[in-house]
Amino acid sequence: MPDPQTDPAELAARAFLFAYPLVLMELTKRQFTAPGTVGPGRAPVNTFAHVPAAPDASFEAVVSPNVDTLYSTAWLDLSAGPVRLSLPDTGDRYYLMPMLDAWTNVFASPGTRTTGNGAGEFVVVGPGWEGELPVGVEIVEAPTSTVWLIGRTRTDGVADYPAVHAVQAGFRLTPLDGSRTPATDPGPGPVDLITAPVDQLAALDAATFFAMTAHLLAANPARPADAPVLEAMEQLGVVPGRPFDWDALAPEVQKEITRGTAEGLRQIEEAGRRPRAEFHNGWLHAYDLGEYGTDYLHRASIAWVGLGANLAADALYPLSRVDADLRPYHGSHRYALHFEAGALPPADAFWSLTLYNDRQFFVDNPLNRYAIGDRDALEYNPDGSLTLLIQHDSPGEARASNWLPAPKGSFNLIMRLYLPGPRALDGRWHMPGVQRIA
Repeated sequence: MPDPQTDPAELAARAFLFAYPLVLMELTKRQFTAPGTVGPGRAPVNTFAHVPAAPDASFEAVVSPNVDTLYSTAWLDLSAGPVRLSLPDTGDRYYLMPMLDAWTNVFASPGTRTTGNGAGEFVVVGPGWEGELPVGVEIVEAPTSTVWLIGRTRTDGVADYPAVHAVQAGFRLTPLDGSRTPATDPGPGPVDLITAPVDQLAALDAATFFAMTAHLLAANPARPADAPVLEAMEQLGVVPGRPFDWDALAPEVQKEITRGTAEGLRQIEEAGRRPRAEFHNGWLHAYDLGEYGTDYLHRASIAWVGLGANLAADALYPLSRVDADLRPYHGSHRYALHFEAGALPPADAFWSLTLYNDRQFFVDNPLNRYAIGDRDALEYNPDGSLTLLIQHDSPGEARASNWLPAPKGSFNLIMRLYLPGPRALDGRWHMPGVQRIA
């Protein structure tokens, strides 16, 4: 049996798991910040891209979209110096501005939960930065030069958009020295504006993947706890900041490294299809998101499933593909989700239930309703309990307020809890099972 400490295939698989989020973040950044690109979330580095409206059933750019918040995203490049982040007073409106490092860890999360809804001034600085800061700003030390801001601002529907746009206009980014951020060398690897980044990465050969890894590690250092895997990568010739010389490797070593990277990708995809979560009443509850330590497989699999996961303290996303009796959902049946009085989802901000088709996109329906939640005009039962109806055909005008339209075929459900309460975070609360009633 090969020695996992020295076998090139074993080392490559381990290195691939480790570096997968780093490379995926870079491919995503290139696509979202390339000059001349337009579309949701696309803008030059150090510039906000504001999404002005929630998606509808025609939207298929991102899986599992939400209609609860409007996004304001930005990619920061701190290699040229710090960037000042100005946040407005949002009144009583919930917002969140999580900051992800190049490894997908959330290292700061300004917003309602942590800094409140008042105006704030922050300066985000990269690794090793030294200098003077203006008076009245809070320093945020980023572990890497690449930072992804994924801002979310609560919206209560189309009529509420102007108020949300006013909040978005108050989100501002300014280089601390007042200059424009110079273009940086993206290094090796593709700049593909069409192919989904996760598919781009799956198509990379081992030589390009590890060349990108070595280049990116220079500006986006690993943590001290990552030293063992960095030592393993060095055995493959992958050294931070040093060009990776694939041609210097013997052909048999190249073959083994290629085999190892394929095995690493297989492990990531398998883990992504079997999410690490607690299962209760037909619902998967995941808690360990947004900060991964040295659990490289978990970190990579979450990136593969959906890049940009929040900390659990900011939002929880229970997922259900089956009813209370473990039967897959299908639009030929009618379902009810019942909450007892006093047992609504424990969210300190708000909650919503979103329905997706079997491709994780919205379902076209006569109400243009893709989610239902506590901000809607729901009808409660006389005893204070709440019953939501999930079905393809209308339940009738008298019960339409509680209807979440389903497709004719398969579907699944995601419950979103924004600012989940203590019982949700520590696992004492679980979603009730969805009952098939016909």
